[in-house]
Formats: sequence, C-alpha cells, structure tokens
Amino acid sequence: MRVPIRKGDPRLDKKIDPAMTADKYYELVKKLDFWKRVKRPREAEEVKRLALMGDFSENVGYQVAKGRLRGLNERILDLEKLLGRAEIIKIQNNGTVQLGNKVTIEKDGKTKTYQILGATETDPTSGTISYSSPLGAALINKSVGDTIKINLLNKEAYYKILKIE
Repeated sequence: MRVPIRKGDPRLDKKIDPAMTADKYYELVKKLDFWKRVKRPREAEEVKRLALMGDFSENVGYQVAKGRLRGLNERILDLEKLLGRAEIIKIQNNGTVQLGNKVTIEKDGKTKTYQILGATETDPTSGTISYSSPLGAALINKSVGDTIKINLLNKEAYYKILKIE
C-alpha cells in the first residue's frame, strides 16, 4: 500500500535553486500574477459550475476540474516559494568566472560561448548552462587561460577558457 505524502512531509521540500536574473524573476512574477488573477478564478468558476450538476461522487467533470484547480494551487504555492527565496544574479567581471558571466571556451579547436546562470534558466542549446552542471561547476572561479578537466562517462574532456564577459 502506498503511503500518502502530506504537506509537512520533508520529501515534499524539493531542492530549489534560487539564483536567477532580474528578467527571469519579473517573468515569473508576471506568470504568478496571471495565474492568481485570471487562471485560478476561471478554474474555480468551472468547479462551481460543475458542482451544481448534482452528486459529487458520480460527477467526473467536477472531480477533474477540482483536480486541475488543486494542481494550479500547488503550482502557485511552488512559484511563490521560489520567488520568496530568489537571489538576483548581479553580473560581475573581476577576472574570474562568476555566476552570470559569459564564457568562451575551446575544446578540440572548436569554440563555444556559454552564459552561466541558475537552474531555472538553463538551456544548453541556446548557450545557457547551470552553475551546478559539470561544466558550469568546473568553470566557476577560473580565469582566462586556465584549462579545466571534466570527467565524462568513459573519458575526460579538457576545455580552455578564452574569454570572460
């Protein structure tokens, strides 16, 4: 038998990465505002409308709508928690790779530029990696000219830092 997870359960306290840019912070604030002002009242109205259709135990539409509203409320709480813990990244260029910097690296004669941000904004295909990723963690606090080594599955990869912006 599966034991239900209750709100006070420590398994529910997901590890949240609070580091984000100001742009991402304001994007999430707008999203939260939309969910609270528009989406939640719309879902609540749908639950209310379906509740008028009779017996709750046999009203599948009501149960589905109630589940959607419950899920939305959960996402709102998670987003409020994230925004409450948010740490805005202040981009600095002091000669070493820091959170928010763009770093140009070279591997096997090929160069790539990555921006190192928090986990909420990562998109490796567009050149944004997390500071907690293997490459991001290895780059933090390194300087131009440094060579870093990353252990991949069955091999090692070496990267040289060419430029920090």
